[in-house]
Amino acid sequence: MLPARGDLNDQLINTDFWTDRMVEAAGIPIVDVPFVTVGSGIGSFVTVDYLRVCGVPADQIAVLGPQDVPWRSYEYLTRCSQIPRHERLRSDSQSMPDNLWGFPSYAVREAWADKTIGPLWNVLTEPIIANYYTPRAGHAFESMEAEAKRIDYYRSLHNGQVRMVRRRSGGGYFTLFTPKAGTSRTKRVAFRSRYVHVAIGYPGIKLLPDLQKYRETYGDTARVVNAYEPHEVIYDSLRARPGTVIIRGAGIVASRVLQRLIDDRDTYGLQTQIVHLFRTYVDKAHGPRLTMRRPGSHGWAYQGFNYPKSVWGGQLKARMSKLEGYDRLALYKEISGTNTPIRKDWQRQLKRGRAEGFYQVVVGTAETLRPATGRQGVIAGVRIDPHAPIQQQSGPGGIREIHADFVIDCTGLQADVREHRLLADLLDHTGAGLNPLGRMDVERDFELRGTRNGDGKVFCSGTATLGGYFPGVDTFLGLQIAAQEIGDAVAADGFCERLTSARSVKQWWRWARSKGVD
Repeated sequence: MLPARGDLNDQLINTDFWTDRMVEAAGIPIVDVPFVTVGSGIGSFVTVDYLRVCGVPADQIAVLGPQDVPWRSYEYLTRCSQIPRHERLRSDSQSMPDNLWGFPSYAVREAWADKTIGPLWNVLTEPIIANYYTPRAGHAFESMEAEAKRIDYYRSLHNGQVRMVRRRSGGGYFTLFTPKAGTSRTKRVAFRSRYVHVAIGYPGIKLLPDLQKYRETYGDTARVVNAYEPHEVIYDSLRARPGTVIIRGAGIVASRVLQRLIDDRDTYGLQTQIVHLFRTYVDKAHGPRLTMRRPGSHGWAYQGFNYPKSVWGGQLKARMSKLEGYDRLALYKEISGTNTPIRKDWQRQLKRGRAEGFYQVVVGTAETLRPATGRQGVIAGVRIDPHAPIQQQSGPGGIREIHADFVIDCTGLQADVREHRLLADLLDHTGAGLNPLGRMDVERDFELRGTRNGDGKVFCSGTATLGGYFPGVDTFLGLQIAAQEIGDAVAADGFCERLTSARSVKQWWRWARSKGVD
């Protein structure tokens, strides 16, 4: 069967360099725009914001992706992981996707809106007297909404899916785009550009191997879930009858899920029992040396943000930028590790849970998971860690069987870049490679190494680039820093104005008055 007009053919699929004539012969319309950003999420948004502030017209940028608003996917994940709009994110006061200057900060704006000095006192005394200030999720989304309107972001937005990026003979790139159903007369559109920016976020949901095997074997996706999947049905079920939940993971998501379970227990007078499975139990400060230690207790490693703050603009950022290959990987290993911020409310909850017995800790490795008799719950077989610094019961062969109604996996999102079709295609056909951490290999300015074509460049930012010269990529501030580096790189090529001090002050004043860029 011949492919439909306006669609891919074997020649295009199997060719690394496309000519204009090849695309035209396939019946695919070509749209010319200098800068294409792929993803339509917060990574695309902050990059567009920086370029607009640097004077790039909205019609010179194409934002390609499925999200109708930049925060759509992020809000979905935060809501599933028990951070609704009124709860606080794990981000500091000055990490603002809507404001590249960082002033006035979230804390100042919250204090002004609520007519209270509480947020200001918080940032002045953190982290000695108070915990780190973090903004409410809703505040971040509402601020992005206002900035998107101010910079005319939606004029650049094209909803749909990007199929692939290929180098163009003569320089630049073709980005093959499948428009949202009902918005185009052809199945595909090819955006021809000098620059491409890829910021697609996480490739997908990640389940621990034994949990994935259980779901594939028994077809049970209701009792065993990832915390980033919709799982409100679990909380509804626990309100209907008593039950036991196994929590796996020790990061911010695990702490939020635990808080939700205990909040519901207190609010509705429930009898929910919680078993928290730690693979590694942290009971004291730990780290490779005195100057690189984080506190820990009761199984948790504590840290205000996912990395030490100096990775965003201090000594660790400077040090990492000078390291290559496995020297850089070694430093990543030193500063990485699962951790969660110290928050007094849920720490008090867990202390009460340990005292009352409804919150139990098990340290070991999960080896089996099977349905209970009559599929009334599940049975987890855990090999108990005999060296854990707490007393534990174990059964024959060191295996303890735990009966539960539900398992919630809070260990994270899928990190394998090859799980995403576009990233895999970049690796296979566009010259891109992997860094020592197995993610996309980028230069210091976030240009995707090996993909340059004539005067054209491909940039990549976000979690897909973890392992590069800048560690804090998967954060609001990290995306802003990447956007600044990308903006400066294209400004050096003559594509836009540099953000000089004078222009920055002028554009901040326009931002403060909600005036559009000029």
